[in-house]
Amino acid sequence: MPETRTPPTVTLRRGTAPHPRLPGPGTPDRRGPWHYLWWLVAAQPLRVLTGSFWGTVWMVGLMVPPYLLARAVDDGLRAGDRSALLLWASAFAAVGLANALVSIMRHRTMTLVRLDATLRTIRVVARHAARLGSALPLRISSGELSALQVLDVGRIAQILTLTGPGVGAVVAYAGVTALLFTISLPLAVVVVVGVPLLAVTVGPLLRGVHGRQSEYREREGRLTELAGDIVAGLRVLGGIGGRDRFAARYRERSSALLRQGYRLGSTTSWFDAVSSCLPVVFLAAVTWIAARLALSGEITVGEMVAVYGYVAVLVIPVFSLIEAAGDLTRGHVSLKRVVRLLGFSPPSSEVGAAPPAGPSELVDPRTGTRVRPGETIALVSVEAGDAADVVERLGRYTDSEATWGGVPLRDMDPAAVRDRVLVGDNEAYLFAGPLREVVSVHGDRTDAEVMAALRTAGALDVVSTVPGGLDSAVEAQARNLSGGQRQRVRLARAVLADPEVLLLVEPTSAVDAHTEATVADRLREARRGRTTVVVSTSPLLLARMDRVVLLSRGRVAAEGTHGALLDTRPDYRALVLRGSEEAGGDGS
Repeated sequence: MPETRTPPTVTLRRGTAPHPRLPGPGTPDRRGPWHYLWWLVAAQPLRVLTGSFWGTVWMVGLMVPPYLLARAVDDGLRAGDRSALLLWASAFAAVGLANALVSIMRHRTMTLVRLDATLRTIRVVARHAARLGSALPLRISSGELSALQVLDVGRIAQILTLTGPGVGAVVAYAGVTALLFTISLPLAVVVVVGVPLLAVTVGPLLRGVHGRQSEYREREGRLTELAGDIVAGLRVLGGIGGRDRFAARYRERSSALLRQGYRLGSTTSWFDAVSSCLPVVFLAAVTWIAARLALSGEITVGEMVAVYGYVAVLVIPVFSLIEAAGDLTRGHVSLKRVVRLLGFSPPSSEVGAAPPAGPSELVDPRTGTRVRPGETIALVSVEAGDAADVVERLGRYTDSEATWGGVPLRDMDPAAVRDRVLVGDNEAYLFAGPLREVVSVHGDRTDAEVMAALRTAGALDVVSTVPGGLDSAVEAQARNLSGGQRQRVRLARAVLADPEVLLLVEPTSAVDAHTEATVADRLREARRGRTTVVVSTSPLLLARMDRVVLLSRGRVAAEGTHGALLDTRPDYRALVLRGSEEAGGDGS
């Protein structure tokens, strides 16, 4: 089995100790929520069977003490036989100790089962998210993805408790019913009929909880996404005066979610109250019937004590089954979310046409934009987002008619295009690690080359202001750096990659004018002879471009040098001069 074999080892870096390589999570069954759940069970059959065994032994073991107690009462106390009383009391203590040990094994095994399901789901989700790549944000919000990785995986894993105590609860229920038939037919009938009635009673409440939980989770994911967007863009929002507006929107949606949470809490509280109260009421009813039968002489006092013990202990499997029903309700919502994500198809991975053999012209037919090899140009759009959309098409991140060397980009091998065309924007992820590895992601560049890239991006201050220099630790998404530093580290990483075609979106929007002018000069020098496209409205950058392309109403309206467009295009002049008046960065 995969759980017991010795995994191979792999050396990650020269001089480091070998680390165990985890076996792959396998191929999940994406046909539906229940198929996926069964795949989690089938992925660890030995462990699940072991959990079922210990769960069954534990549940059945709970039914033995009432029988031993009945024997101690009838054969020891009532008969006045001290040896028999000591014998049954000793057996009672031994069974209690054994069941405690079994309980430890049950809990340990089921914890491993749940952890395996959690890790397996996390890994298949992460793997599929990586396969989706740039298509992921178009399919699922960041808030929903965060909620899935944090909350849903735990709820799915909790369902697997059914395979241990859940199986044992069914066996224990059947065993108690059989024992009651040997004591009293009326009592057995009450138990056989009563337990299903408990399930029928809580059924409508479960459906209500299920529906409201689904809606609540969807709204919760959207609100989490909004909060993340606000935090990520706090500096920009403050600069354009939108902080109060977005804060008001968040408060409004948060209040709506709070009200819905109250409604969900009301339904959940009724479910918890009913599911807690009904087994106790059921136990009281069975105990009252057993007491009447003992008074009438139909059963002995010891048998009445045994009946009470059986039914009292039966509350545990009944509770387990009711809790399992709740876990299924909550987990089914999470299962649907995971299966939905896994159902998203990644971009075509088929090997297509090869890119041009050498530097070639990039063309976006939708706007008429042409990028000649070896030139440094800027894209400026009157309508917000048009220039960035051109970059998405030229970078082969969206399906379009864009061509490279006369061949449609969408027909080319994506991997081959990625090797030669790089899109750098302010949303590019920064992984945690030493600053050196954050900039040189493949670890194949010297410190001198890394420092040169940082110098080009105007980011040498990052090295000097953090302890450790290039060895200093950078948190995920560079949270321990300022907004301007993060932007310049992203630019340094893109410059160090040295692609044939570099497409940059607002690479200096968060820096001051002096730093921006320095970066513009150094970037032009570093990219000499290579194709570079910059989306910006900064005059400091535009003045250093070979050519500026002005987009208006989705088409190329004019092109030329920055100075020529300032003289001939009032719309261009108003756009870039307004941008220079309003621009302001942290300069850090």
